[in-house]
Amino acid sequence: MLVVDLHCHSTFSDGTFSPEALVRRAARRHVSVLGLTDHDTTAGLVRFMAACKKEGIQGIAGVELSAEAPYTLHIMGYRIDSSSRALQGRLERLRENRRKRNALMVERLVSLGLVMSIEEVEAESGGEVVARPHIARVLVKKGFVPDIASAFKRYIGRGGPAYVASSRLSPEECLQAIREAGGVSVLGHPGLMGLDENDLFALLERLKSQGLWGLECISGHHGSGEIYYWMKVASRFGLSPTAGSDFHGVDRPGMDLGVAVTEGLLPWARLGVNI
Repeated sequence: MLVVDLHCHSTFSDGTFSPEALVRRAARRHVSVLGLTDHDTTAGLVRFMAACKKEGIQGIAGVELSAEAPYTLHIMGYRIDSSSRALQGRLERLRENRRKRNALMVERLVSLGLVMSIEEVEAESGGEVVARPHIARVLVKKGFVPDIASAFKRYIGRGGPAYVASSRLSPEECLQAIREAGGVSVLGHPGLMGLDENDLFALLERLKSQGLWGLECISGHHGSGEIYYWMKVASRFGLSPTAGSDFHGVDRPGMDLGVAVTEGLLPWARLGVNI
């Protein structure tokens, strides 16, 4: 068995560990292959890959893009060329959408009597991407809520009084950006989408026709009983299975780096990994 993790986040998006700290934690947990997939940014990849080399871990350069179809889905890109203009242009567009959304959510929170500023939110971020978890941390620090989960439940989660819907890319735009950056694309944690099988299969047909390469079958969001189902789905659509925890750090207790897989389960060569 191997311990791997192709889906985790650093302080360059909404994680709580720096790329170096993330890699050190992975080494302590005997992770042999690690992929960094920060939301909408590749800014942490140089530091991440250097840290992987230092710790003797095989690193995979990745990114996670959010799409709307009309439901939210997440598409990871692996083995990407982070200097790709096509990719970086779309990432900047996503980050600008986030900036506008964050400002609107802070305005709504202030109107509810929760005094805070966008500058305080931005100070919680260690990188280019500022997101709802950073707003949640400010709410906790100011004593408005006891924890991150309560911030989402009471105020900034979908349906909450300060929630603002995201403006995202289409799935096709995400797939094209990853392809133009020389990478392979994977649909992340499909079980979280909550689709019935008809809608799920229609989505996978659509994405496969546009170049989707893989499906995250083993996920920190999937129970052990779900893995076999998602492996069957991947096989049905000719998609390569991948595995990742979606580790973000201390903001999400009960989830940690590393998932165990058999050596021949994942398509290592296509991911640039030697096993």
